[in-house]
Amino acid sequence: MTRGFVILAQNTESVDYIKCAKALSISIKNLMPNANVTIITELPYGDLAPDSDWKLINDWQVYDASPYDETIKLEADMFLPRSIEHWWETLSINNVTVCTTIRNFKNEISDCRVYRKFIDDNHLPDAYNAITYFKKSKEAETFFKIVRDVFENWEKYKSVLICNKDDIVTTDWAYAIASHILGVEKTTLPNFTEFSFTHMKRFVNDLPTENWTDSLLYERLPHAFRVQTYTQLYPFHYHNKSFSDILLKDY
Repeated sequence: MTRGFVILAQNTESVDYIKCAKALSISIKNLMPNANVTIITELPYGDLAPDSDWKLINDWQVYDASPYDETIKLEADMFLPRSIEHWWETLSINNVTVCTTIRNFKNEISDCRVYRKFIDDNHLPDAYNAITYFKKSKEAETFFKIVRDVFENWEKYKSVLICNKDDIVTTDWAYAIASHILGVEKTTLPNFTEFSFTHMKRFVNDLPTENWTDSLLYERLPHAFRVQTYTQLYPFHYHNKSFSDILLKDY
């Protein structure tokens, strides 16, 4: 049985996601030299995005695109400061396991709800698609079919959900809906809080702007990455896409 990390990387008009994915891939291999890593730039069903700067609608294709029996999907604008090899056995309890826990740069579990209004208003699972585990299985296939359906029929879903009429569906929302439909007991592991990532969005970290590099000191050491002297212990979702330039220069 094969296991591997998959990174979807489709460039948009404003972001070079392939560059981000390369930095993430290097960080994985540095920590887990024997790990399988695949960057996916060509999609099995083609680019279905309605415009060149909005590619979220293609996310569901990761299921068919992954070459592995078991996959951990990672968003491109992340890097690993520490091995997560020990996650595999626990995550494999389910056929699909969606992350439901985020942390601030102090490694503390975050209870920030600023970015979660849709989730809270609709009483949905607190899904973060940035890290998702799945096996090749009927259940995982169904999960991603639901994600596809949410994106392609958003107007229908929106008519029965609490949201603004102009809201555009996000990947987190689509995953939350799919998790709810299949059942949270089958798609999440809320007690496995180790399965989480550091989210560098502004309000999660009580920052004055969304660009955390303007407010916080950071340093890359030979065997660690620190922010304000806090050694980072979880996958680091740097959010500010230009940070990939710094990572690649260091690597």
